[in-house]
Amino acid sequence: MKSYDDKMKNRIKRMEGQLRGILKMMEEGEDCKAVITQLSAVRSGVDRLIGLIVSQNLLECIQNADGDEQAVNESIQEAVNLFVKSR
Repeated sequence: MKSYDDKMKNRIKRMEGQLRGILKMMEEGEDCKAVITQLSAVRSGVDRLIGLIVSQNLLECIQNADGDEQAVNESIQEAVNLFVKSR
């Protein structure tokens, strides 16, 4: 089981608040440009968090590989696959 630090969880909470704000904007009939701007900000936040989680996971896997080159290569490939899948 992976551990996610408080900074990661706070990013999710911030995005959750942004999404609630976007829903309110939509319910109040806000301009579509403003809604799109906020949605783009959430998407950017998600992308950054994905990159952070993938890189942290890769670092942990490499540290736990104890010099096993095959394990390191598998971890790198898995990280690349996760990142590509997120796009």
